Amino acid sequence: MTRLSAQRRNEVLLVLGVSLGQSAIYALVSLIAKLTAEKPLSQQAARLNTSLAPGRPWLDLTYQILAIFFDLVPVMLAWHLLNRDPGNARGLLGVDTRKWRFDIGVGVALAAAIGIPGLGLYFAGRALGINANVVPSGLPDIWWAVPILVLAAVQNSILEEVVVVGYLVTRLRTAWTLPMVIATSAILRGAYHLYQGFGAFIGNALMGIVFALVFLKWQRIVPLVVAHTLLDVVAFVGYVIAVKYLNWTA
Repeated sequence: MTRLSAQRRNEVLLVLGVSLGQSAIYALVSLIAKLTAEKPLSQQAARLNTSLAPGRPWLDLTYQILAIFFDLVPVMLAWHLLNRDPGNARGLLGVDTRKWRFDIGVGVALAAAIGIPGLGLYFAGRALGINANVVPSGLPDIWWAVPILVLAAVQNSILEEVVVVGYLVTRLRTAWTLPMVIATSAILRGAYHLYQGFGAFIGNALMGIVFALVFLKWQRIVPLVVAHTLLDVVAFVGYVIAVKYLNWTA
């Protein structure tokens, strides 16, 4: 393994610092806060997709749309940097329609292969006391809630797969061994989920290994985005349906 050049190292740190590296640090602090609280971790909640202007639905919707848009800016930055060096970000990440059936098929298969064991790991973590109670949606019962949840799922997927797999793996593999590259990508993915607990770290790190291997094998990011989007849509919208129509409580 060789070292990244100072310029390349600084570039990677800056991209992560304005995106998921920052999220990983906040997630670690959030976990520490939960572990030092009076209640045990398993009795605390990790809330996703919360209201940004409670009681003011149109302002809330505006904030939600703005948040989704600006959370995609690091993707544009990573894409821009790959286009500058080595060039052809679209080709590097396999973002095209030539293999759309393959992309969708592999994405659906990945979602199925990861989703069911992931759900089991979550409940096991809750039972063991190493996971918080994840509340996938805290949005009000309003017409735009489901569309915003779907958009949030797409945004999460694009951000994570482009930055943590497409960009990071492409940059690191120029100097590091593949096992180190895969481990770094996977650990980062687990780290920014630490706010949910240790079980979430383990599950997402394992998912990160699988996703990095898939990208390295086929050099295509779209199947990962498809899989991640499906997983998040099922979690976010499924939670809303379960609460509203099945009277389910987390």
